[in-house]
Amino acid sequence: MSSTPQQFGDYHLLEKIATGGMAEVYRARAYGLAGFEKILVIKKVLPSLATDDEFIKLFIDEAKIAVQLLHVNIVQVFELDEVNGQYYMALEYVHGLDLARLVSRAKNRGPFPLPLALFVSCEVLKALAFAHDRTDDMGQPLHIVHCDISPQNILVSYAGEVKITDFGISRAAFQAKSLHDVIRGKYAYMSPEQVDGKALDGRSDIFSLGIVLFELLTGRRLFKAKSRDETIARVRRAEGPSPRSYRPEISSDLEAILLKALAARDEDRYDTASAMLEDLGVLMVREGHRATNNDLSAYVRGVVENDRARAERRQGQLEPSSVVVVACEAFPPPRTLSTPRHTLATLSQEWSGIVAESGGEVWEQSDGSMLLCWVDGELRDTLAVAVRTTLALKQATQRSGYRLSAGVAPGVARVDPESKRPGEGWELAGPFYLARWMMNLSAHRGRPLLTEVGAKQVGDDAQLALLGRISILGNRYINLYEVG
Repeated sequence: MSSTPQQFGDYHLLEKIATGGMAEVYRARAYGLAGFEKILVIKKVLPSLATDDEFIKLFIDEAKIAVQLLHVNIVQVFELDEVNGQYYMALEYVHGLDLARLVSRAKNRGPFPLPLALFVSCEVLKALAFAHDRTDDMGQPLHIVHCDISPQNILVSYAGEVKITDFGISRAAFQAKSLHDVIRGKYAYMSPEQVDGKALDGRSDIFSLGIVLFELLTGRRLFKAKSRDETIARVRRAEGPSPRSYRPEISSDLEAILLKALAARDEDRYDTASAMLEDLGVLMVREGHRATNNDLSAYVRGVVENDRARAERRQGQLEPSSVVVVACEAFPPPRTLSTPRHTLATLSQEWSGIVAESGGEVWEQSDGSMLLCWVDGELRDTLAVAVRTTLALKQATQRSGYRLSAGVAPGVARVDPESKRPGEGWELAGPFYLARWMMNLSAHRGRPLLTEVGAKQVGDDAQLALLGRISILGNRYINLYEVG
C-alpha cells in the first residue's frame, strides 16, 4: 500500500496485513472526539464474494452472533457494515503473532515449551467453552461452532494474551457451497464429520484444537499429506502416532487427554470444552506445568528479539535461499470456442485453495493472476510440488472455461526474514522475471513452461516435452520445456 493512509468509510487503512481466500486484512485507524485515535483491524470481504448472495447472507447472520462474543480470549468484533457494496468487519487489533508464525519463528529454539503449549490450549478452551454455551435472549442455545480452529486463527500478543479470531466468517465460509474449494486448504485441521459435510457441534472444534495441541507438543504435522485426498483420508481415520514417540516427556495422562480430544467418533470425545479444560487444568497442577501470561509474553518477546538480533548480525548480508517461482495467468478462449463458466474472481478463489494445500506462498495476486513462491527446501522436492500445483491450477482453470499461461522457474534469492521478500526491485530480477517471461510465452502454446534446470531436477517425474532453444534478452538463449 501507499504510505498515505487510504480512506475506507470512517477508517484510514494503514497497511495490508494479509490476503486470504475470503478477505483482505488491514491495520487501520479510527478517529473520535478530542483527538481520540484507535488502532484496529478491518477485514474486507473480497469483491468477488460480495456478489455471492449465499455467502453474504451467511456472513451477516454469523457476524451478528460474533458481535455478541465478548470474552477476553476472543477477538472482539466492533462493527459489521459495508462501504460502496464492500462488506467488512471492524475487529480488535492484537499486537503480536498468530500461533503458526510464532511456532515457525521459534524452531531454532527447540521444542515448544510444554507448559506454554498447555497454557495456550487452555486459553483457547476458555474461549470455546464461552462460545459453545452461548444462548439467545430466550435462553435457547445458539449452537455456535467456530469451524476453523487452526494455528493461523489463534493469536498471541506480546503481552501474552491468547485470542481466537474469525468467529463468524469461518462458519459462514464453511456453510457456503460456493466456497468449498477455497477452504479446502484447511482440511488438515478439520474433524472427520467436518470433511464429510455433516452437522457440527462444539466437539468438532475440540477435535481441531486437539490437532493444534498435538503439533505444538511434537513439532510434527498430524494429518497433513502431499495430496488433498490423502489428507482427508487421514482425518477420516483419525489415526495418528503416539505423541510420546516424538516427545518422551509427555506423560501417559496427557497423552490420554489428547487422544480423547482426537477420537474419530464425536461421541467418544470430550462432550464440552469445559470438560477438557478441567482435565488439562488438573493435570497441569499435578505435574507442575505452571505457566502464565507473563511466561508466554517473555517467550514471544524472546523469539522476536532473537530474530531481530540475527538480522542485525547479518547487517543486510543475507544468505542466498533457493526459490521456485510460478507465475500464472488465466485468459478466456476465443468467443467462437466457448464462454467461461465462472468469473476470474471466482477462479482466483479456487486457486487460493489449491495453493494453500500445496504450501506455496502467494506473493502477488489479482483476479486471474498470481505469483507463487516456495522458499528453501530440497530443490527437487520443491520443484515437484510446484509442477503439481501448476498442473492443478491448469485443470481448475480449464474447468472454469479459461486457458492458463504459466512459467515455473527455480533460482536463488536473498530473502529478508522480516519482510519475507528480497531487496528492492526483486520483481524484475532473476527467477521472478524469468517466470513472468515464460508465462507470457506459454500463452501462445497453451502449456506451462519449465526451465532446463528445472527439467533436470524433476526428470521423469513430470511429462515434459522440449520446446526448444529460445532467445531471451537479445543474445542469451535457454532451453525450455512444456509441462503436461
